[in-house]
Amino acid sequence: MSRDVYESPLSQRYAGKKMKYLFSSEMKFKTWRRLWIALAEAEKELGMPITAEQIEELKAHAEDINYEVAEAREKEVRHDVMSHVYAYGQQCPKAAPIIHLGATSCYVGDNTDIIVMTEALKVIRDKIVQTVRVLARFADEYKSLPTLAFTHFQPAQPTTVGKRATLWIQDLLMDLEDVEYQLSKAKLLGSKGTTGTQASFLELFEGDHGKVKQVDKKIAEKMGYSDCFAVSGQTYSRKLDSQMLSVLSGIAQSAAKFSNDIRLLQHLKEIEEPFEKSQIGSSAMAYKRNPMRSERIASLSRYVIADAVNPAMTMAAQWFERTLDDSANKRISIPEAFLAVDGILGLYMNVADGLVVYPKVIEQRLKSELPFMATENIMMDAVKAGGNRQELHEKIRVHSMEAGRIVKQEGGANDLMDRIAGDPAFGVTKEQLSDILQPERYVGRSPEQTVDFLKEVVRPTLAKYDSLETETVQINV
Repeated sequence: MSRDVYESPLSQRYAGKKMKYLFSSEMKFKTWRRLWIALAEAEKELGMPITAEQIEELKAHAEDINYEVAEAREKEVRHDVMSHVYAYGQQCPKAAPIIHLGATSCYVGDNTDIIVMTEALKVIRDKIVQTVRVLARFADEYKSLPTLAFTHFQPAQPTTVGKRATLWIQDLLMDLEDVEYQLSKAKLLGSKGTTGTQASFLELFEGDHGKVKQVDKKIAEKMGYSDCFAVSGQTYSRKLDSQMLSVLSGIAQSAAKFSNDIRLLQHLKEIEEPFEKSQIGSSAMAYKRNPMRSERIASLSRYVIADAVNPAMTMAAQWFERTLDDSANKRISIPEAFLAVDGILGLYMNVADGLVVYPKVIEQRLKSELPFMATENIMMDAVKAGGNRQELHEKIRVHSMEAGRIVKQEGGANDLMDRIAGDPAFGVTKEQLSDILQPERYVGRSPEQTVDFLKEVVRPTLAKYDSLETETVQINV
């Protein structure tokens, strides 16, 4: 690691090896050579005077890139693509005359960008699947554990810990659908020429439109794609970049929501993210167990959500068939979005896999609020026994206010049940109230919803990825 120049924290700290390689110079330049080979093969198959010997020479040097030659040449000509054409030609003297024949720089540049983004999105897809697997196990384990649910972060009706986890899973499944849809329509730019008219290829093939149309199809097939964009300017539409980062932004939104819930739960001491034996939570307060990983998820997610504006603005600012104000922005915004989401999902998986649940704390908080939530059931039972609904409602309101005052102003215990048991209007004993206050009676269909969701939605989705192995995530500082 160089210590005297800036390096992106996304590479140093957060992203995984697969993602970092996809956006590396080696991946880019090796893909350029694969594209030049595909172009030469397509042109040969369509009748251009290109020999098998030339193709084999190109293939022989597809991997061993002579970077030093390309770098020296670029200092002279100030053009990265032509520098690599020159360097490739130095290694392949027989094939040198036909490298990049009829193409523009965007042939290698744009097609490579699409290939890299597509492969990167597959890595993201796999990590979403693995995260859902982890959360599904958690949801199943805690499907019946009652917990206090919140609206506006105020106590509401109870739910279960597992049911809450299904909400996190559902968000990720929506993201997975978006990822799969984006992958399902992946297509290359192909080789469209300077302004997208394929004029250079029409000249090469002496006006044969049929052969020109076949060039793109053959290139796509050789690169593992089913099609190319039907029309383009010099570049593929920058709408694609915007769509890609919109998907990544959605994933970041889901992860941030999860991280916020965990941070709040850790404050409540109900659920904590993993905390290693020798981990330090605070340099000043040795007792603290800060939710650092969840906070990092939130931090990186915020970056991605903001970064998604970049390709949207770039797309909107394009002029006619080509303008170069996309290039510098694109080199930064797109790789960093993918690297960040890769890091986010690694953290998400790590946190979800190591969540620590404290059932006694959960039970204590729920029981402190349950008396208020049980009052409707108590009132209905009293009405069935002959009581007046309006009178009973008023009595419960008065008792609740007084019990709430003691809790809030005096720091006392919630004595609402004692008050109701002592009021003859309700005709109920403390023993009967104790039975009414069983938390399981107030979670509705939470356990059943969790079971159904895992069985009917999650497992069928995960079954499509049975061959995908779950990787071990290494979390840096």
